Amino acid sequence: MNKKIVYFVGGLLSPNGMGTILSQKINYLAEHTDYDLYMVLTEKAGSPWYYDIHPRVKWVNFDINFDELDIMPFHKKLWHYFLKQRRFKRMFSDYLMKVRPDITVSICRREINFITDIQDGSKKIAEIHFARPFYRKFQKSFFPKFLNEWISKQWIGRFVNKLKRLDKFVVLTEEDSLNWPELNNLVVIPNFVSSTSMLRSSLSNKRVIAVGRYSWQKGFDMLINAWKVVNTRHPDWQLDIYGSGDNALYQKQADGLGLASVVTCHGSVEHVYEKYAESSLFVLSSRYEGFGLVLVEAMGVGLPVVSFACPCGPRDILKDGETGILVSPGDVKGLAEKICFVIEHQDVRQSMGERAITRAKMFTQERVMQQWMELFENLMK
Repeated sequence: MNKKIVYFVGGLLSPNGMGTILSQKINYLAEHTDYDLYMVLTEKAGSPWYYDIHPRVKWVNFDINFDELDIMPFHKKLWHYFLKQRRFKRMFSDYLMKVRPDITVSICRREINFITDIQDGSKKIAEIHFARPFYRKFQKSFFPKFLNEWISKQWIGRFVNKLKRLDKFVVLTEEDSLNWPELNNLVVIPNFVSSTSMLRSSLSNKRVIAVGRYSWQKGFDMLINAWKVVNTRHPDWQLDIYGSGDNALYQKQADGLGLASVVTCHGSVEHVYEKYAESSLFVLSSRYEGFGLVLVEAMGVGLPVVSFACPCGPRDILKDGETGILVSPGDVKGLAEKICFVIEHQDVRQSMGERAITRAKMFTQERVMQQWMELFENLMK
């Protein structure tokens, strides 16, 4: 009899990093194992999915629609959350008792509050896609700072108590594993790139690239400020940023600094590997990351990297001085200096780029999914 694995996914309606990784994991298992795979959804039954899911995967949608809470006022949200959560717990519990899986996988959303209470006999695993320092931070502008901090502390404390009851808790980086000293059930399994490109950069174009959502987290404001310094020393080099979201504010910042001819804030592109291959250096300016998969993508094309050593991801992915250079978080001047260093030393670009290709192979889908399958097999013995 085949082993059964239930994945809680939530929603597949729009593109996001967690949805991409989860769908790729489930599809890989469907294609490469004989597990019976089940997927639990909660959002907008009947709506088209953004992601394709292998036909072998059985799925159910409870149609709870937690996403509705995002547009409710705070006082109304509390009551509706209670009602939805109670219904969700009942439906999920009934489902697991019916399926009787060998393993149930949580993504540390609302299901983590009760999943270990369900006596269905399955091993319970949770995987988290965020680093602890930036997870479950309660911030309401109408509350004083001390109250926000107190609520955050209580919230994360309850979360940790739930995690202790899991059979395994999976984090993305060794760096983040140090943030969970209360737990003895930790496993580190990184994210992966689902496909690799045969494209390789010649590292000869006078072009630097950055990729990510246009958001405060990604730190493009700091990168553009750093480029003002780079431009004074290397006015013939170009910075191109690609990403989803509103890029107008960042382009306005660049234009205001007199960088309109050398900094371009593009929208997202379908074939980003082609843009990597046209560049000679990748820069990650994030204030924080859960992992930082764009680093692996760029390194796979042979790009050296200059990155803030932000929590969490770059320290795990990069080998400082070998495949790239790490800069103290938020050090805009240091970021500019290291970008200039790589620009001015073609031999460094070449050697780092070659080692980057080798390092990126540590994060292929096959290698990482083997770690997941070994975890499943060990728990099911």
